[in-house]
Amino acid sequence: MRIAILSCFYPFRGGIAQFNANLYLELGKSSIVKAFNFSRQYPDILFPGKTQYVTPEDEAVPVESEAVLDTANPLTWISTARKIREWKPDILIMRYWMSWFAPSLGYVARHVGENCKVVAILDNVVPHEPRFFDTPFTKYFLKGCDGFVTMCDAVSSDLLRLSPHARHIVRNHPLYSHFGEKLPRLAAEEKLGLEHGRKNILFFGLIRHYKGLDILLEAFSGLGEDYQLIIAGEPYGSFEPYQKIIDRIPGRERIHLFPNYIKDSEVKDYFSAADLTVLPYRSATQSGISSVSYHFEVPMIVTAVGGLKETIGDTGTGIVAADVSAECIREEIENYFSNPAIGESCKSHIREEKKRLSWENFSRDLLSFAEEL
Repeated sequence: MRIAILSCFYPFRGGIAQFNANLYLELGKSSIVKAFNFSRQYPDILFPGKTQYVTPEDEAVPVESEAVLDTANPLTWISTARKIREWKPDILIMRYWMSWFAPSLGYVARHVGENCKVVAILDNVVPHEPRFFDTPFTKYFLKGCDGFVTMCDAVSSDLLRLSPHARHIVRNHPLYSHFGEKLPRLAAEEKLGLEHGRKNILFFGLIRHYKGLDILLEAFSGLGEDYQLIIAGEPYGSFEPYQKIIDRIPGRERIHLFPNYIKDSEVKDYFSAADLTVLPYRSATQSGISSVSYHFEVPMIVTAVGGLKETIGDTGTGIVAADVSAECIREEIENYFSNPAIGESCKSHIREEKKRLSWENFSRDLLSFAEEL
């Protein structure tokens, strides 16, 4: 079988590129796979981070790909479709997570040839930070695809609201396993300059408004002196609103900031030091951070938004806060640490989920679904 994947690959950085690399490698074990990359993912003006690309410090693993699609240049949409069509894949897989990609990917989906089945892996259908053009753009994209893979029921619901007859399957986000083995806790704390013997709470990943770091900071302000908070991730936009909260709350000396993109080889430092990962999101679908937390067997506290309740609460791998508020997050953090049995139960369920959420299982189910279209 010949499989084309059109999405972002190395030298682009971030969770989407990491996911695509893992999928590419797994599918390549049984099929002929070719990666078609973006030549430009976003215009710089639309990208709120420091850079879209890996740096020498990131130590990312290269994936061989052909850079073809400039999402802002329609001429490349035509040439991309032609190159994929000439390669003659049986299946084209695309990733979709925001409506900016709808015109370019929607065009390609319609022009890769009648014998090629187009399957989209949907990270989001409705963006976390919506705009007026999201719905018409997304509908255009969806109509060009034959089938869809979502990674939680919340995204499936959004899909069916816009395309009621869409053929789809739900398969949870596979686990990232390329970050290495867990370190001894003390060694990780020393690397990060943390005090030993405290209860370590981790907020990890890109810092965006919908991810609720401000909510967690307010929650932390009411916790005792035996807690410390680790914040690790690159801000998308200004960090100043968060810094203002930090400057005024009690316990700010126990907040440890690492406001940069965390390279792959350093991810293990943060999760090895953590007792608990907190995802205080205002909105969500699924989260790649939960997959990393699973890998390192760190339980989570999440809010009951999007697919987090489904993938964390229903599996017993963490605690779901009933409300998206600082008070509720604080209460659940204290609840978690007050009873060691809660943590042991969560870790036991995480080990069960690790067996299920393999790239092998995800890829096998994706291919079986595509063959049925």
